[in-house]
Amino acid sequence: AHMPQDIFSGLASQIDWRLLARRQILRLAHENRYRVEGIDSSTSANVFDAIAEAKPGNRIGDISYKLQEGAESNGFSVLQSFSGHGIGRNLHEAPEVPCMGVPGRGLRLRPGMVLAIETMVNIGLPDVQLLEDGWTITTVDGSLSALFEHTVAILSDGPEILTGSSLWEI
Repeated sequence: AHMPQDIFSGLASQIDWRLLARRQILRLAHENRYRVEGIDSSTSANVFDAIAEAKPGNRIGDISYKLQEGAESNGFSVLQSFSGHGIGRNLHEAPEVPCMGVPGRGLRLRPGMVLAIETMVNIGLPDVQLLEDGWTITTVDGSLSALFEHTVAILSDGPEILTGSSLWEI
């Protein structure tokens, strides 16, 4: 009499595990394609929603909240280790512009300020690590991440996006 394990071992020898693995990889790639497209379009849209908040009288928290709300409402996590920043005589200056915040909190925005508004979003956990080269950042869990950034001047009538504008054409 055949024992159940004999039946399964015979069946296992007939299965093409490579074919099953390929099918699983293709299925995951198909599913992740939508996640990648989603994080890309969501993150890009988030930065523009946040830029709309960069107007005199608003606060840093108004910008930060829009970045956080947009990411989390689409099921993504927000990177907390890095932030946008002010730009002046140096590339990275105060104030910090975090990717998460509370509306109505933080420094009040004034005409003449220039900010790098950056949205940094992960498909998985929000934790990242700096690699040994001192430059490369990866997610701790190996998930995909996206970053979009614009340099924005705060004018009396609202935000002006400086990156990608005709100001830089020669």
